[in-house]
Amino acid sequence: MLEILKGIILDFQEQKNDTGIPRRLEVTPVPNKATICIGARRSGKSTYLFQLIQKLLDSGVSQENILYINFFDDRLHTLQADNLGLILEAYFALFPEKKNTEKIYLFFDEIQVIPGWESFTDRVMRTENCQVYITGASAQMLSREIATQMRGRALSWEVFPFSFAESLDYQEIKHGSDLSTKQRLLIQKAYEKYYETGGFPEVLSLDSSLRIKIHQEYFNAMLFRDIIERYDVSHPKAVKDLALKLIDNTGSLYTINKLTQYLKSLGYNVPKSSVSDYLNWFEDAYILFTVRMFDASIARANVNPKKIYCIDHAMVSSLSSGILLNSGHLLENLVFTTLRRSSSKVFYYRTNGGREVDFLVLSQKRTKTLFQVSESLVNPKTKTREVAALAAAMTELGLPEGTIVTRNEEDSFAVEAGKIHVVPAWRFILNGVNC
Repeated sequence: MLEILKGIILDFQEQKNDTGIPRRLEVTPVPNKATICIGARRSGKSTYLFQLIQKLLDSGVSQENILYINFFDDRLHTLQADNLGLILEAYFALFPEKKNTEKIYLFFDEIQVIPGWESFTDRVMRTENCQVYITGASAQMLSREIATQMRGRALSWEVFPFSFAESLDYQEIKHGSDLSTKQRLLIQKAYEKYYETGGFPEVLSLDSSLRIKIHQEYFNAMLFRDIIERYDVSHPKAVKDLALKLIDNTGSLYTINKLTQYLKSLGYNVPKSSVSDYLNWFEDAYILFTVRMFDASIARANVNPKKIYCIDHAMVSSLSSGILLNSGHLLENLVFTTLRRSSSKVFYYRTNGGREVDFLVLSQKRTKTLFQVSESLVNPKTKTREVAALAAAMTELGLPEGTIVTRNEEDSFAVEAGKIHVVPAWRFILNGVNC
């Protein structure tokens, strides 16, 4: 194994890696803490590691000071927790002069395939002059688990599929705050393509049939590798049927009771506690996200119906039966993922009069921002309904501004509580949200 590891280390240092499209994600390495990239499968975590490596090389770090291991390499199938130390033994056998004299940069890709990796990584950071970067299947690299098992020696960063801005980078379409008419038209056309393809890097240039097939493969891998295998689920078909049910109802409200009844109607004897676990696991694996009602009381928020969204709006189209899903739900999902990139604290809001606002985002500084989603406000009844809900929420929360995201419309007008901005989706998801 020692000689195999030496070969793997040298092979990587000699090869040219595809760094892909630069991601609009800035991680900040902290001394004595591992930098961990978590997120959905196939969202570009490994490629992002190559980008971080290239930044080090560009800054003057020697290639010899970089150690990269992909633990999915079939040559490492006999590597176990008790012999992970062979990695550093192989590295220092190749470069003994660097031991205790130079900082080395360790990149461990998909390390979660080795049970007990946390103790090894913790020891390395305590005993070596190094900086550690890690990626892995999200459900097996959860922030709360890492915090417990690595005793606070890690910081996690989320990697999502391409944002709209990153997809424009991929298509080499320039974008910024000041747009010419031609640039704006190109961006609007690119938005329609992004609306159709979503953000998973691998599918951006594929035709619809291949894209759908790959989305379905992603979905199955996420379910079976990150959930069913990991938790040894006794009803694997129930997990898949529940996930598909939720995808069909993207943007809609659900309760645990109704989901449990649904599974029972299919013949599954699954208790409510298991259904609750499934929902948590979906979120842990970055497949489906639960949005709770905003309430100062966590208990009240938990007993109210919750809403469901998917990691990628185009994946919803690829997986949905199409019976219940509509374009308004897809637009709402697209707005959700834009908000979720900026903050993990995304809620929906219900006014005292029972009106609903699609999203309330809570920033790190505890400031609140309201967002309503409507495909179009051309219909006067629709506009009255959406504006009334948003204006009521603004009044109740004491917020001077609110935003309605539409498919194409743009406007700004005053209401009693303040000002409402109507923003076309392409502009909203391009500019993002600072939370």
